[in-house]
Amino acid sequence: MTYDIVLKPQAIKDLKMIPKTDAKHIFNRLEILTVDLKGDVKQLTNFTPEYRLRIGNYRILFEIESDNKIVVYRIINRKDAYKKRK
Repeated sequence: MTYDIVLKPQAIKDLKMIPKTDAKHIFNRLEILTVDLKGDVKQLTNFTPEYRLRIGNYRILFEIESDNKIVVYRIINRKDAYKKRK
């Protein structure tokens, strides 16, 4: 099954703050993710968004919608990824 990727505005802002070499690597992994959710994907418990993709020191937080769409909410450093938001 293949998926389409939609980046939320906050994910685009996050991506602009990441060094270009890391951003290229993230884009490559996102392309791989579109085919059967390949990669280091884990379903999160008690956390929204529901899934994360691990790429080195970065985490991509996303949800899967019913119409084969991956919605990326954040692309963030791992140290900040799971902090509770106020």
